[in-house]
Amino acid sequence: MEEYSTLNPSAMPENKQIRHAARERLSGNWLYAVLCTLLFCAVTSVAGSIPLAGLLVVCPLAFGFSIAFLHLVRSEVEGDDLVTKPFSVFHQYGRMLGASLLVVVLTFLWSLLLIIPGIVKAYSYALTPYLVHDHPEMSEYDCLKRSQQLMKGYKWKLFLLDLSFIGWILLGFITFGIGLLWVRPYMETAHAEFYERRKALETA
Repeated sequence: MEEYSTLNPSAMPENKQIRHAARERLSGNWLYAVLCTLLFCAVTSVAGSIPLAGLLVVCPLAFGFSIAFLHLVRSEVEGDDLVTKPFSVFHQYGRMLGASLLVVVLTFLWSLLLIIPGIVKAYSYALTPYLVHDHPEMSEYDCLKRSQQLMKGYKWKLFLLDLSFIGWILLGFITFGIGLLWVRPYMETAHAEFYERRKALETA
């Protein structure tokens, strides 16, 4: 039988509280978060222009970018250490590559059915990067399955959290993409907060 918390997304804090917590975490670290995002975008843009590198570098590095802000949420990194934190993922490169490719391939296959199933599955797999980082004893596939379990009943909540950033995203595009350098770390920190709050319900 599923845990009570899994069946009751209302047990989670409201999304506005998660966004507020994310801003609190970023307070005093905005400059470094922006520089981290700028470096990440620069590296992935260059690597993405080379087909093979797009798979071998961009996919695991995207996981590393998410994990960097998980460290920020946990107060395990701050200041200029945050800038290069996404690249620390390469010390567990095999796991990150395997997990990220699993997510990409499975999401793509579901998208072949219809766009909506692909989006739903993308949200099901949303916690995979954090789980791969937190559970080295679990296989990449098991982390993906665990993400699906944790997101059961919570996909809509995370979707609404993302949707709440739409105004900021539009503002970012209006500023020719410059504003997105602030929006992206804000969203990543909110996602990491979401993971921490969701995980906490399992032990509450």
